[in-house]
Amino acid sequence: MQVTVDPQSGFCFGVVYAIQTAEDELAHSNSLYCLGDIVHNNMEVERLQNKGLKVIDHEQLKSLKNARVLIRAHGEPPETYRIAIENNIELVDASCPVVLKLQNRIRQGYEEGKDVQVVVYGKAGHAEVNGLIGQTNGTAIIVENKDDLAKIDFRRPIRFFSQTTQPTAGFHEMVEEITRRVRKEGKDAHLQVEANDTLCRQVSNREPRLRNFSLEHNVILFVSGKKSSNGKALYEVCKEVNPRTYFLSSWSEVDLAWFKPGETVGICGATSTPRWLMDDIAGKLRVC
Repeated sequence: MQVTVDPQSGFCFGVVYAIQTAEDELAHSNSLYCLGDIVHNNMEVERLQNKGLKVIDHEQLKSLKNARVLIRAHGEPPETYRIAIENNIELVDASCPVVLKLQNRIRQGYEEGKDVQVVVYGKAGHAEVNGLIGQTNGTAIIVENKDDLAKIDFRRPIRFFSQTTQPTAGFHEMVEEITRRVRKEGKDAHLQVEANDTLCRQVSNREPRLRNFSLEHNVILFVSGKKSSNGKALYEVCKEVNPRTYFLSSWSEVDLAWFKPGETVGICGATSTPRWLMDDIAGKLRVC
C-alpha cells in the first residue's frame, strides 16, 4: 500500500520551542523539572523523561526548593511565579508567545472594571485555560459549549476570548449565540460584546489542509495523545470528511484489518504529535 505522512502535521512552533529548550537544558544539566507534561503526547513525554526530565504537578511544586523548573508552552497563572520566588526556584520559561499575548489581553479585560465579565471558550481544567483564569484571580467564566452560556449575565458587558487551540467553527458559533442572547435582553451587542479571536493560526489553518489531505486517501491514521484537546478537534475534522479515519497514539493500536491491498493511507496528527512518531508508524506500515 502507499503510505504518506502529512508534511504539515506535527509540533507547532510553541511546542518545538519548549522541547528544544528542555533538550538544551538537559544537555548540560541532569536536574530539570517540568511543571506538567511538556506536551500532551505520552510517547514524547517518555522520550524526554529518559533524557532526565522530571515531571511534577502543582502540589509538588509547592514543596520544591532551590531547583530549576521548566514552564511548558501552555503557560502558567501568576500563582506559579509567586511560589517560584518564595521557594527560590529558577524558572525556565518556555511559554508560547501566542499564549502569553492572550494572557495579557485577558488581564487587561479583567482590569476594565467589576461590571465586565471575562468569558473564555475552552476546556475547563486544561493547562492553558488554568493559566488564563489565573489572570483574572479565578473569576473568568469558562464555557465549553452553548449550554455553559447560562453562566453569563447577558445584561452586563462581555469580553469573550478563546483558548488558542479551540476549533474555528466552534468559536464563531459561540460568538453568534452570545450576540443573539444579548440582543434578546434588549441590549446593543456592539457595545456589550467584545469578541476577541485569539485562536492560534498555526492550529486553525490546519483544519482546511487536513480536510483536503483526508479526502486524498482511502484510510487516515490520526496520531495524537489522548489528552490533547487539539488532537481531538483535528481528528473530528478528518473523520467528518473521511469516515475511515482512526485515532491512535502508537503503533501498538494499529489494526491491519483497517486496510485493503492497493489502498492509500494518510498519516497526520496534532500540534502535539512528534514527527518521529508519525514516521515510525509509516515505516512499520510500509513493510506489512
